[in-house]
Amino acid sequence: MQGGAATVANESDFHYYGWRVVLAACFGVMGGFGSLFVYTFTVFVKPLNAQFGWNREAISIGFAIAAMTVGVSSPLIGRLLDRFGPRRIILPCMSVFGCSVASLALLRPAIWQFYATCFLIGLVGNGAAHLAYARSISTWFQKRLGTALALVMVGAGLGAMILPAAAQSVLTHSNWRIAYIALGGLALLLGLPLSWQYIVERGATQTRTTVAEYSGLTWQQGARTYIFWIIVAVLFVSSISMNGAITHLSALLTDRGVTPGEAALCASVLGGTSVLGRIGTGWLLDRFFGARVAFFVSLITAAGIYLLAYAHNFLGGSVSAALIGIGAGGEAAITPYLLTRYFGLRGFSTLYGLTWTFYAAAGASGPVILGRAYDSTGSYVSFLVILGAALAMAGFANLFLPKYPRIDS
Repeated sequence: MQGGAATVANESDFHYYGWRVVLAACFGVMGGFGSLFVYTFTVFVKPLNAQFGWNREAISIGFAIAAMTVGVSSPLIGRLLDRFGPRRIILPCMSVFGCSVASLALLRPAIWQFYATCFLIGLVGNGAAHLAYARSISTWFQKRLGTALALVMVGAGLGAMILPAAAQSVLTHSNWRIAYIALGGLALLLGLPLSWQYIVERGATQTRTTVAEYSGLTWQQGARTYIFWIIVAVLFVSSISMNGAITHLSALLTDRGVTPGEAALCASVLGGTSVLGRIGTGWLLDRFFGARVAFFVSLITAAGIYLLAYAHNFLGGSVSAALIGIGAGGEAAITPYLLTRYFGLRGFSTLYGLTWTFYAAAGASGPVILGRAYDSTGSYVSFLVILGAALAMAGFANLFLPKYPRIDS
């Protein structure tokens, strides 16, 4: 059963075709930019420093380039998704992404090669992440949309939990070049076969080159509302905070006497709790007003970032990572959910892409500023405290969001 033949099924039915789309998307997200590249980046900071003598700020600039390029390219990718559907965008983007990650094994002392590869990874990044998959999922679900989006984002959580430790293991037993090759191959294995088979919009066929018309606002109409900009503002602050903390997590903890293995395990804890955050947030979104759920998630993330500023052992690092993971997991499901509820599906992917522009700009600046703070002062504490406080204050903006409007079919 595929495409339009499945539309009469009940979303609560295990055999509903939409759940197959969710499973395929889950594995695709696990091997995509937001999971495989972002969460393993921290594992390679010290090896690249030792190999080439690049300082932490210089290495963080590579992450910033990828993040900024994701932000710039996301509206275009969103527009292509709205026009052609997800499958025709995901497959080529995932192919380029996986090969680019593997090619990092060929790095030489000239840092421009690292930056150029990060640029290419960012260019296709959101075509190999939940921006692309969320389009398909949102066409399959209404009553269970929060749960479905959350389960897709579980893939990112599983990747965050498994991939840093796996990359560290390969790095320890072999070297960082082999670790990059393994990650690139894994991205292709997870992203291509299931996406080819199952990623299709509801009511569409796998041979269609265009997608059906959906209800809701155009992206231009949505972008002119204050609702959209509240969502963007909260996401912006959240991105600076979370990406800064996640990118420097391993380096911060090892500076304070935590072993590299324990630091990688803390990153895995973050990934594990992000899975719980995704599932829990999805369950809450299907039952409670999304703005209040978003407020609660922001406070949890802020607490984790504040505690990380003062974490000096494995236990402190684990608790901090766990709270940040819950917040990271929850935020990933909240944004697409709120966009569909307030604006419908007509311009969904383009609006989602625009939010990613701001998310990526913030995500690029957080790690670089945090790296500069360390290089200048030898400490991460002050900036992390500022980030935690800023995110807590931004979370209150969610309470200004109105009730969901009625979107006519």
